[in-house]
Amino acid sequence: MKTMMTTVLVATLMAGSAMADTTLKLVEVITSPERTETLKSIVGKFEAENPGTKVEIISLPWNEAFQKFATMVSAGDKPDVMEMPDTWLSLYANNGMLESLEPYLAKWEHTKELTPRALELGRDVKKTAYMLPYGFYLRAMFYNKKLLADAGVKTPPKTMEEFTKASEAVSKLPGKYGYCMRGGAGGLNGWMIFAASMAGDNKYFKEDGTSTMNSEGWAKGIEWMVDLYKKGYAPKDSVNWGFNEVVAGFYSGTCAFLDQDPDALIAIAERMKKEDFGVIPLPKGPAGKSYPTIGYAGWSMFSSTKSKDLSWKLIATLEGKEGNLEWNKKIGALPAYSSAEKDPFYAGDQFKGWFEELADPNTVPTVMPTYLEEFALFKDSIAIKTSQQALLGDITAKQLADQWAAYLTKAQQKFLTKK
Repeated sequence: MKTMMTTVLVATLMAGSAMADTTLKLVEVITSPERTETLKSIVGKFEAENPGTKVEIISLPWNEAFQKFATMVSAGDKPDVMEMPDTWLSLYANNGMLESLEPYLAKWEHTKELTPRALELGRDVKKTAYMLPYGFYLRAMFYNKKLLADAGVKTPPKTMEEFTKASEAVSKLPGKYGYCMRGGAGGLNGWMIFAASMAGDNKYFKEDGTSTMNSEGWAKGIEWMVDLYKKGYAPKDSVNWGFNEVVAGFYSGTCAFLDQDPDALIAIAERMKKEDFGVIPLPKGPAGKSYPTIGYAGWSMFSSTKSKDLSWKLIATLEGKEGNLEWNKKIGALPAYSSAEKDPFYAGDQFKGWFEELADPNTVPTVMPTYLEEFALFKDSIAIKTSQQALLGDITAKQLADQWAAYLTKAQQKFLTKK
């Protein structure tokens, strides 16, 4: 009996020791120093509530995150929980690497308080929640009031035609430009927005899976973007600009317009006076419609984790009301909770442009075809390289549209054969 009790005691101590040594690996991929500090703050609360559990945070710089994370995974270095961009979800979910969150959501107290869009987008692949979105990135247009006044532009543009004329006027000012073009990482959104707005339609494919990228309307939109750059309405080095560069280009007064998500508001509001800039809905195309992209990111659990319940607890802490609001206020996304609009932080004028877009029936928030396995590579590699070639004159706008159409047609038709 004494031997048996000793064995039980040893086993209990060993189990307790194993729990004390539990380390979860959390990968952050849309990284900035401020975001990482906020993430550490929320994670610290999780660690306090789960004694003996530590979270190792790995922060990857966004411009290199896709390749670096893919290398990690291929080497077998998989996280327990990760920040999942919408454009990566299909790639990892369709390859069986992500755990379904459905069993946890069915029991979670906050599931019913999430917006329907959050749950819908989290279930984008196989109608299964392989990701729990924490917030939304909806594009709107920042404009510099002083630059427009100096250029003689009396009112901010409401159409793409007015936007072109205003960009031309500002670009005549010494050292100033109209548009902060994002020609580098993350730049695909702008191309998609203006191409769809020029076409007056946000359908990426025909019924047979053929891409619309090189159809007349979409091709005109792509050519419109190339012309903005070639005519000097965007800074020459903006061909390589990513998020940080376009935001800096705006708040430094280099260019008058910036199409961005609410996350850009953080840096801009810190460096510009409220009366010197505004946020308006994106300019509409010839058909009187605009199609701002609505992106999202969230939390996913890798199916390889050996600590599924603890990984869910971490996700629940990050996505819980307190954590979700703290996170989104710092990163600038629109929260996943229906009640967020009532929060004083989001009720001010600074978010007015985005809420106007959501209320306008002729402004149609559009999700890019992230359900395609091949889309992550397209967005984060192929589209950057080829669009830069077009901006620099190495290929024509038509060739760019044809190349994109060929790639996306192949991906969509492959997807249709699997349905």
